Amino acid sequence: MAVVSRFRPRGVWGFILRRLLLGIVVLILVSILVFLATQALPGDPARAILGRSATPNSLAALRRQLHLNQPVITQYWTWVTGLLQGKLGTSLAAQEPVSTLLAPKLVNSAVLVALAAVLSIPLAIAIGAWAAFRREKVFDTTSSNLLLLLAALPEFVVALVLVILFATTVLHVLPAISTIPPGSRPWNNWVALVLPTITLMIAVVPYVARIMRASMIEVLESDYVEMARLKGLSERTVLVRHALPNALGPVFQVIALNLAYLAGGIIVIEFVFNYSGIGGATVEAVVNHDLPVVQALAMLIAAVYVVLNLLADVATILVTPRLRTRL
Repeated sequence: MAVVSRFRPRGVWGFILRRLLLGIVVLILVSILVFLATQALPGDPARAILGRSATPNSLAALRRQLHLNQPVITQYWTWVTGLLQGKLGTSLAAQEPVSTLLAPKLVNSAVLVALAAVLSIPLAIAIGAWAAFRREKVFDTTSSNLLLLLAALPEFVVALVLVILFATTVLHVLPAISTIPPGSRPWNNWVALVLPTITLMIAVVPYVARIMRASMIEVLESDYVEMARLKGLSERTVLVRHALPNALGPVFQVIALNLAYLAGGIIVIEFVFNYSGIGGATVEAVVNHDLPVVQALAMLIAAVYVVLNLLADVATILVTPRLRTRL
């Protein structure tokens, strides 16, 4: 046993290193796809910036400034090395560094996603665990049907229904739009975050809760849980100490996917509530043919996916003893 415990951390660290290297490979492939996709977009960025009245000399000078006159491989290498150095380029539309342009919008979106995650994940785990414990009882049947209904609704439909109920004709107790004034921060106006946060919670809770219920039911029917009950342990101890940790493994994967989905799916929610985040920045960048901003946002969302999946894999290993022994 001492030899096994001595080499177990090395196995876990080896697993983390392999997943980290795989994530780097994925980001490299994503960067290639993002760069090629943006290069294939129709239109000339230089002419989009200078307008139709631009002279050939001014167009040529701007293309040299933006490295558009260089081979595609050279452009890609210049862009990637800039990313590694923290240089995201200059916005073609705003004529300012992309990092400066996106920094406040990233903060706004991060606060919204973090708030939704902190509230929705514990709630979903609690609902799923209790529904499994009260299997085929009133709470289980009611919650399962309600979660299935919420999971079938698109996010923009949920957002519009919430606006109708709480911001317009029915109650009118919350603002219909969540505007963050320039120079302000989301925590300075918590009321404006209520409806977008609830919308994102409704997008996350049904999936996590249903997976948690299924995983918890499987664990509650396992031999080691039955053995813990035969030893005379209280039902609360069996649930908290034996069942819940082993049921969280598959749930971590679903949590990671849902949080990663929020990083990209938040675009629709921000558009509905007129929230100043990466959603509006993405729409503006696509409309204005602002390639550096589009590329930066695409790589950011891809990095969020990779990091969240890595954290979910590590968390699954840490809470599942039988997986640690196989490393």
